[in-house]
Amino acid sequence: MDKTVNRPIVVRQTPVFQQPLKQFSQQPMTGFFRDGYCRTGARGEDPGNHAVAAVVTDEFLDFSASRGNDLRAIGLRGGCRWCLCTARWHEAYRAFRARKVTNLGVPRVDLDATENSALAMVDLDIFRQFAVQRGPGDMNPGAAGAGAGRIAS
Repeated sequence: MDKTVNRPIVVRQTPVFQQPLKQFSQQPMTGFFRDGYCRTGARGEDPGNHAVAAVVTDEFLDFSASRGNDLRAIGLRGGCRWCLCTARWHEAYRAFRARKVTNLGVPRVDLDATENSALAMVDLDIFRQFAVQRGPGDMNPGAAGAGAGRIAS
């Protein structure tokens, strides 16, 4: 809800670069709608804002579990691609800034598959610091699976 006028905020389902939103992962099937996209819905159906297309690490999974959200219980492990709540990603980033986790405690972000609604909480320049690094053979930057990107340390 927009606190200033008390009406819903309408967010276009586009990634941070204003191109068509790329599907992020079907293995595991991710997203609030379990359709592989990190989208929140045209009418804000996703109250958790699962808009951040993230490659999770073991350190992040430990961090998330310590906050009461054990993603390993649903089968995730380091290297999995998952649509995270923007607030949880931002919490991991703040923990990194406070030196409570290393930089690997902050999941890498696929900006082509991250919905622009995440920018309401996290600045694009911060996301860029943790962006998935593309390799020379990556033909489709938003595609899931092998060759879709690698974590930079």
